[in-house]
Amino acid sequence: MENNFFERIFRSTIAKMNSYVPGEQPQNGTFIKLNTNENPYPPSESVLNHVREACTEDLRLYPDPNATRLRNLLSQTFEKRPNQFIVGNGSDELLTILIRSFAGEKDRIAYAYPTYGYYKPLIDVQGAESVVVEYPDDFSLPQELAKANAKLTFLVNPNSPSGTLLPIDVVEDLASRIEGILVVDEAYVDFSTGGAMGLVDKHINVVVVRTMSKSFSLAGMRVGFACSNTNLINGMLKVKDHYNVNRLSLVAAEAAIEDIDSMRRNASLISQTRETLTRSLRNMGFYVWDSAANFVLARSQKVPAKTLCDILKKNGILVRHFNQPRLNDCLRITIGTKSEINFLLDKLRVILTNQ
Repeated sequence: MENNFFERIFRSTIAKMNSYVPGEQPQNGTFIKLNTNENPYPPSESVLNHVREACTEDLRLYPDPNATRLRNLLSQTFEKRPNQFIVGNGSDELLTILIRSFAGEKDRIAYAYPTYGYYKPLIDVQGAESVVVEYPDDFSLPQELAKANAKLTFLVNPNSPSGTLLPIDVVEDLASRIEGILVVDEAYVDFSTGGAMGLVDKHINVVVVRTMSKSFSLAGMRVGFACSNTNLINGMLKVKDHYNVNRLSLVAAEAAIEDIDSMRRNASLISQTRETLTRSLRNMGFYVWDSAANFVLARSQKVPAKTLCDILKKNGILVRHFNQPRLNDCLRITIGTKSEINFLLDKLRVILTNQ
């Protein structure tokens, strides 16, 4: 009786789908965390001070449902109008809003694989259809993506988990060839020299999504934003939860945008460390894709990737292993501080010598 109740009470799409599994967040012990693409450097002192100052009795009040001040700051930073932005509880909420806004049951949503694993569960929840096009091994744009006839097309650039960056002219060409919405997910763009913000005023079907979790060191605050033309943004605002970003998160995000030079300095440090890690891994015999993100994807050619992942964990280092096609022989390694990366490299040298 009880089992039958649970089998029939859920929507059929929920009962059948698999949930997304995020990277491990250890509750016990001390680890060097190189598995979830968090920033190894803290938010700026200005951000921390603003958050401390905001811890007053006003926490009893709801936050601004429109994120007015943050949208104004984004407008100034990216030279757009405030009403071209929507703010979300991390970029993940914005992905949910996009799918709920533009795709109904059985509508087609396309993306290239391997990429961010959260798209598939979000599409399944909506009852839409995933159209998956395979990336070639060099992660250049597959031409079939433009032929998917999809209501929404997701493109992560730089891509995760490969870190590879598509040139902006390739992204723009894709926008011009599809009839649906092109969502350019730029979670890692601050670690690169790219960026598709300039396309939103040239193509009515482009939405650019960014997060403040990675480059701005605000993963714990959950703030993201999307930029597009006002017609698309106004439609998405109908779907957004009213008080979706809390007061402290808004304060932190506002202060981070005002102190954007601090973010850029940290992003530059991370990019430098990324190049050091890439060279060192290649010298050890790993195949490493060129990365424009705050991580690298390394294919293990001597020791199984899962074995390396497990041994590193026993040595106090967490990296990401994906048990899925085309990635199960790879490790995704977040860029940490220089000392953390040096510690990782020392451990890898010992492991490879002993295997």
